[in-house]
Amino acid sequence: MDSIIVVCGAIIEITTAIGLLVTFITWLSRIIEGQRCQLRTAILHTYYTCKDDKKIRQYEAENLVKNYHAYKALKGNSFIDQIYDEYKKWEITT
Repeated sequence: MDSIIVVCGAIIEITTAIGLLVTFITWLSRIIEGQRCQLRTAILHTYYTCKDDKKIRQYEAENLVKNYHAYKALKGNSFIDQIYDEYKKWEITT
């Protein structure tokens, strides 16, 4: 009888741990998706601000590169790759 109680207790603890893990993974995936969205927005803002002149200030270029690499590290899609490839052809000004 005691062994049944121990097994039931262990099952309850494992179930609770799995529930907490699922909750954490869900929370983390939402944070990642939000961060990816913010990075994409920042990249697109810089792109649309500078695309007509095809010129970008040095600090904007540095930020765009950092945002791009962070976006790709978070498994961002290839749409931003096209934006990044176009940006690389622009003149960088000081």
